[in-house]
Amino acid sequence: MSHRNISDLLELPVSERIQLVEDLWDSIVEVPGALPVTEEQGRELDRRLEAHKESPDDAVPWGEVRKRLIERL
Repeated sequence: MSHRNISDLLELPVSERIQLVEDLWDSIVEVPGALPVTEEQGRELDRRLEAHKESPDDAVPWGEVRKRLIERL
């Protein structure tokens, strides 16, 4: 993607802006340690992981969640 200023980006269709945010997020999480986690957040992540281990079939794949969100726009 070429460099654009923010006003140009805000004129993009919502679906393209969502994709841009996803791409930005993916670039951030690829950097180890880029997102420090507080103790409270760590406990919540541990709690959610345990809940998932207990009921893995309750999880909804990201692709399905994303599709539902886009359909609601």
